[in-house]
Amino acid sequence: MQGFQRFLITRSINIVIVLFSTLTLTIALLGSTMDKTLIDSINASVKEEVSQQKITFHSTDEYRKYVDVKIEQQIKSVGLDEPWYSPKRFGNTMIKVMTLDLGKSNSFTSSSGSSSVRDIILERMPNTILLFTTSTIIISAIGLYVGAFVASKAGSVWDRINSAFAVFSGSFPIWWIGMLMIFAFAFAYHIFPARSTPLTQPSDPSYIIDLLYHMLLPLITIVLVGFGSWAYFVRFFVVGILNEDYIQAKRTAGISEKKIVYSHALKNAAPPIVTVIALSLAASFGGAILSEAVFDWPGMGKLYYDAIGAFDYPIIIGVTYLLTVIFVLTVFAADIVYGYFDPRVKVG
Repeated sequence: MQGFQRFLITRSINIVIVLFSTLTLTIALLGSTMDKTLIDSINASVKEEVSQQKITFHSTDEYRKYVDVKIEQQIKSVGLDEPWYSPKRFGNTMIKVMTLDLGKSNSFTSSSGSSSVRDIILERMPNTILLFTTSTIIISAIGLYVGAFVASKAGSVWDRINSAFAVFSGSFPIWWIGMLMIFAFAFAYHIFPARSTPLTQPSDPSYIIDLLYHMLLPLITIVLVGFGSWAYFVRFFVVGILNEDYIQAKRTAGISEKKIVYSHALKNAAPPIVTVIALSLAASFGGAILSEAVFDWPGMGKLYYDAIGAFDYPIIIGVTYLLTVIFVLTVFAADIVYGYFDPRVKVG
């Protein structure tokens, strides 16, 4: 078996292990609490159903026995008569989580009015992907250009300014910068809305334009906080390449410095840079919770934040699983790209 094939199989096995471990840990932490919540929900729904049936009971004991029987039937029908850690229930829960078949939410609905956990999460997911993928692309583009530029002028004023800005921008949490941006551009100057949730409905033809307009302030904030550190990373990789002997040979051959930096140096620094881009994208989804909560962006992070406050465990489990899948797949894609271009992986 070739080195790259063995590398691919190893990484695939690691993905399965990480996903299984995450699901197991999440279910273990929330299992008993989620059971109690589901049983309470069944109690409330059965009592409401019985009250709507207008059945006449001769005594309070008769009413209680009737309700208890109905509750017991409902509990058995959904498998709650067994503990969450029983093999049957645990296996069923794992399958349901992997397919996002997590029942209904008691606190949230989709724009169409559905309380299905799957519908709610899948409706929010494109918004999170749109915001953080766009910001990562912009941060990468600016960081590549600025990082390569200051690398060609190592030790200059521009290099020191870039290093100082990277330290400054990376020293403050994004939620704090976000609050300052909201105060400045929403309340002081009224350029952007304070809340990033559009007022129009998704069925409205103008919803996409409204969504993009509301996305501008969180997008600018994320880019402002992130591109300095990214430019510093690129600068670090490119400076190492520029000190190689073959780069000196290209200078001797009369090739312009601009072409050396932006063509040859960046090309040879591509594998680690691609890896950092992928890791940055994966990490941005994990950081979506506070970012989306501050700006009230209608994505999975805001949904996760609200679900924690409402103790909506099906939503918490579903979003945890989906964010883990996105993170693991992004890192897996970075591993494949790096492994494909790294000859040490090919020869095993």
